[in-house]
Formats: sequence, C-alpha cells, structure tokens
Amino acid sequence: MPQLTTQTPAKTVAESRSSRSGILIGGTLVVMIAGGIAMQVWRAQSTQAAEQKSDGSSATTRMDAQNTAFARVNSEPISYEALAKECVERYGKEVLENMISRLIIQQACAERGVVVSEAEVTQQVIEISKKFGLAVDQYYKLLEAERGLSHAQYQRDIIWPMLALRKLAGKEVTITPEMMKQAYQDNYGPRVKARMIVCDKQRRAQEVWNKAKANPDDFDALARDNSVETNSRALGGVIPPIRKNSGAHENLRKAAFAMEVPGEISGILQIGPNQFAILKFEGRTEPVDHDPKDVQVQLQADLTEREVQKMVGETFDALQKSARVDNFLTGESRGAVEQASATREAALDPPVTE
Repeated sequence: MPQLTTQTPAKTVAESRSSRSGILIGGTLVVMIAGGIAMQVWRAQSTQAAEQKSDGSSATTRMDAQNTAFARVNSEPISYEALAKECVERYGKEVLENMISRLIIQQACAERGVVVSEAEVTQQVIEISKKFGLAVDQYYKLLEAERGLSHAQYQRDIIWPMLALRKLAGKEVTITPEMMKQAYQDNYGPRVKARMIVCDKQRRAQEVWNKAKANPDDFDALARDNSVETNSRALGGVIPPIRKNSGAHENLRKAAFAMEVPGEISGILQIGPNQFAILKFEGRTEPVDHDPKDVQVQLQADLTEREVQKMVGETFDALQKSARVDNFLTGESRGAVEQASATREAALDPPVTE
C-alpha cells in the first residue's frame, strides 16, 4: 500500500511510486505552493452569508472570546489576549502567509466566477482513496493517523484549493508521444546508480572534488564529512538511482548518463544558486522488459498528474504576482507592488537610443 509521506526538497531522484504516493496525498503542488492553506469558504455564497451577519452580533462574539479565560492556574487566568499574543509570536508569520495564500485564491475565484462544490470535493476524495485501494472512511483514518489531518481539514485545506486552481488554470493537459517515450525510459529503462556530495560553496566543492578525484574509495567518508544534503550524507552519499529524463536536476542527469566506468568521478555540477554537486558513478540498473502498450494507460495517468501539478503551480505563481500583498507583520510587500515599482523606474529612466 502506498505510504503517506511527502518527499523532501532534496529529492533529486525520487522513485516513481513513492513520488506518486506523495503527490496524491499532498493534493499535488498546492500543498507546497500554498503551504497548507486553510480554505474556510467552500463557495462564494458562504462568504456572502458570513458578510450578512450583523455587526453587533460579530462584536459580541469577539468580546465574549476576548473575555474568556482559556486556562486557570491557581486562580490566575490565561486570557484570550495572552494566548493570541503567544500564538502570533510563535506561528504568526506562517499562519498569516497561509491566510494570504487563501485569500489570493478566493479573490481569483470570485472575480472569475469559479465555484467548487462540496460534491466535487467529495468525488475527488473518492477517486484518490480508490487509487490507494481503500474505502473513503479508511482513507480518512489513515490521513489522520499519518498526517494529522481531519476529514474537514483535508477537504478544505488540500482538495478544495487543488480543484479551484485547476479550474482557474482553465487549460487541458496535453500528453505528446515524446513525453510518453521519455516516461517509459524513466520507469522501465536503465538508471544510474551513484553517490553524491553537495556543497554550498564552490571553493569547498573544489577542495572536496580534489580529494575525491585523488581517492575515489574515500567518497563515502567525504560525503559524510562534507555534504550539506542531510539525507544522502548519512548514507555516505548514496542516492536513489537517477532517471534519464526527470527527477534530478538536468545537470545531474546529463553527467550521470555520460559516465561509464564504476568509480568515475564527475565534474563539479551546479544544481542550484548555492549548490554544487559531485557524483561518483557506481553502475546502472537493469532495464525492466515491458511492452509499452501494456503500460500505456498507467504512464498516461502519471504524466497527466505531473502536468496538472505543473499547471497548478504556474497558475498560483501568476496569481501571486498579480496580487498586491502588504504583510505588515513582516514589513514586506510584493506582487503587483513590485510590478508597479518596476514600471515607475522604467518611466523615470527610459532606455537610451542611438
């Protein structure tokens, strides 16, 4: 049965099934993009109904909450205000960012007339639970046990925003024959077995590379002592087999498949703004013999899920950039503000023409 775990950011070469399980349980990239946003409104009607509450009733509710003692220690109460202040100090930045993300999606849905019904959310949960081979109630129990998500939290925090962003994207996913070919190679073709060291400074990477090149047998010890990638460092640099077309950074994939001799050390590969990797080639896995026609349906489903994630991510990125966000807790502003600032700078400093 698939495990309800999500891969870490360092998952350069995650296995297909584990990755797919993490994707399903995470509700695609929405979880990473929106940081577990708490969608409190199912539909525009719900928002309108909430807004129709009288100001007097709302004020009374707030006053009741603020006057409530949430705990008492030897007759001394812990008030709502004290608890709220403590919560803001500890978790305010994260929670506020989640609320900002939530509101960005809500506003986009209201502007474009996008509605996600409870029936759609329920149906999506049913479809996901079937992929895990579980009844819906069993699936919810597993979610709560392994992810700490209640029935309601999963629906509103994960499924609702995923479906909303899919609708906001408004595009159909297209799977090309070339994509199918690459997916077949990734799933059933040979993969490169390797160890990896990641350094956060190029000078440090050069020092480690010199030692690895001189003594390839010391690579595992060098990884334990120098790699900043914690998961593989503990294993002496061991990483999951690298696929040819996906998973790892492009520079890693190209270097891995260019090596042929066990023990060979790659060059220094930049895989991020401050990430420099070194690989040690340890061979290749044996390809799995399958008729492409027999696995076409599954490959199509996997590719579709991957492209949907990409589409959802791009949609949310665009929404963030078009929204003006002033975060008074952190003192930061972004989105439309940055665009307006860039426009003003361009107007004040026009390009020089011959």
